[in-house]
Amino acid sequence: MTKAIKLLTVLPPPQRRRLMDLAHEVSFPEDARIFEAGGRADRFWVIRSGAVTLDQRVNALQRVSVASLGTGDLLGWSWLFPPYEWDFGAQAFSPVRAYEFDAAAVLRLCEEDPGLGLILVRGVAEILAHRLETTRVKLMEYATHRRSPL
Repeated sequence: MTKAIKLLTVLPPPQRRRLMDLAHEVSFPEDARIFEAGGRADRFWVIRSGAVTLDQRVNALQRVSVASLGTGDLLGWSWLFPPYEWDFGAQAFSPVRAYEFDAAAVLRLCEEDPGLGLILVRGVAEILAHRLETTRVKLMEYATHRRSPL
């Protein structure tokens, strides 16, 4: 399995400072829905403290938790790819403090500083690869446990 990385640690200090200039601090209470799959993805977060659960709706009444995120983790990548809609839902598992980034401002920064943009996209790609792998495993476990014997 791929190793989980933290987005802010892949950026060299000068680029990290430029990105952090765009951040503002937000908080979410425990059990708050942060976003829903299919909603407009126009921002992302880096978690400062607390825990967030990513989930996927499997039917009208049930969601499956596919990942748990904590300190330093990236929350949200759909802002980077058309059609700019969330692929998963996210809910605060505990009180959460995070840095919030406006996607349009970050994309402008990436155009101004292509080096930062390349490092950022590569970092997000590594995070996506890891999350895809863990999500696949969780969904396979869910499907195996839900099967009834013949």
